[in-house]
Amino acid sequence: MARFLLSVHGVDGEVREPPTEEEMRRSMHLLGEVEKDLKSTGSWLFSARLGEPGAARVVRESDGEVLVTDGPFAEGKEHLGGFYLVEAADLDAALEWAGRVTAAIGVPIEVRPLAGFEA
Repeated sequence: MARFLLSVHGVDGEVREPPTEEEMRRSMHLLGEVEKDLKSTGSWLFSARLGEPGAARVVRESDGEVLVTDGPFAEGKEHLGGFYLVEAADLDAALEWAGRVTAAIGVPIEVRPLAGFEA
């Protein structure tokens, strides 16, 4: 089994119609089903929703000193909104999980293998 990071991405200022109450309920139901299936198959390792990018801090070393600056690290409109760590037989299986997540919440999901955990 290999391990993968499924990154949930968002775009600051992206103009989309806010979901209706029914659409939000449907999305949360579908996401709940994905998470239930991830756990029941032993594929779920961990998941989390992240705070807003403006709450990030960047810590770096410069000339022997540790500096802390307001984040995020990368300036841009796109940001990481959350993630899943999953275990899957291979990339195709991880892509299937990502497909279910994106179908539930309607945002892009990046799939990336964790180094050192290849099948």
